Amino acid sequence: MELTVPAINIWAVLLATVAAMLVGFVYYHPKVLGASWMKAIGHTDETVGSGPKPWVYPLIIVCAFATAWVLAGAAWLSQEFYGGSFLLNTLITAWILFVGFTLARVVVHDAFDPRGFRVTGHTALNELLVITAMALVIGVWPPA
Repeated sequence: MELTVPAINIWAVLLATVAAMLVGFVYYHPKVLGASWMKAIGHTDETVGSGPKPWVYPLIIVCAFATAWVLAGAAWLSQEFYGGSFLLNTLITAWILFVGFTLARVVVHDAFDPRGFRVTGHTALNELLVITAMALVIGVWPPA
């Protein structure tokens, strides 16, 4: 059996990483859904006023890059298997991975969280928007 390495457009992955950061920035802005998220998670203006620890944003960027890289590889596999529209394959693959991995794991995690499911909707919606933004970027910029 011949093994083939997925073709991945690194520029699309990098741009998808930026897209994830932009979605998070907008989503968690107090005038969008940030205030509601702060209330659900138990933050106040004072607790978030000083900002996160210095290592948080580099960690988030690395994680967003890893997600975009894996999505790009999975999209390529989907494209090789199904053919057709790379954009459509990327979107469907992203949503299947979201439901099967991200959403399922968040629900299990939150079932044991003392806050219960107060934050689940925020986490799920943000992650769905992030993965969709990533899929759009990767899907419109397929590997050569």
